[in-house]
Amino acid sequence: MILGKVLGNIHSTINHPFYDGKKLLVVERIETDGTPTSGYVVAVDGAGAGPGETVLVLDEGNGARQVLASKDGPVRSVIVGIVDAITEAQTP
Repeated sequence: MILGKVLGNIHSTINHPFYDGKKLLVVERIETDGTPTSGYVVAVDGAGAGPGETVLVLDEGNGARQVLASKDGPVRSVIVGIVDAITEAQTP
């Protein structure tokens, strides 16, 4: 799983038929305090997310296909949740 911030939408004029009707988002990886780390992913939106939102991304092809109910879709990453808050555990 990846914690990330949605940077924006991806639009294309030509794409694989699997992506018809699906929203693709660019998600920047972040730390739990919100600071960016290196890297980003392009993910199918499975949660109704939008730019600026903190999201949880499943970045594993087989799991992503299961979430999207496709046994052979060309997909690796899918947004599975929108994060409301992050609370770090307190050490005793």
